[in-house]
Amino acid sequence: MPRIIPIRELKNTNNISELCRSTNEPIFVTKNGYGELVVMSMETYDEQLRRLEFYQELAISEKQFEEEKTKDARASLSDLRAKYEL
Repeated sequence: MPRIIPIRELKNTNNISELCRSTNEPIFVTKNGYGELVVMSMETYDEQLRRLEFYQELAISEKQFEEEKTKDARASLSDLRAKYEL
């Protein structure tokens, strides 16, 4: 369940920092009842970026597969063995 706090609670930075580290999730900050900011720990942010990069790479792979821009794994390994005399 997402954590939602009013913007006035940002005054206590130590509590917000601890909350970010303990939940490992983004914290949504509201102003006058509407969404204003999202706060998260650096670890959570890095994890989100890694996940996004993974999904982007996966989408590229799926597109290449659909466009038949792939090569048989056995044939690729055979070519590499021949190239490097393994």
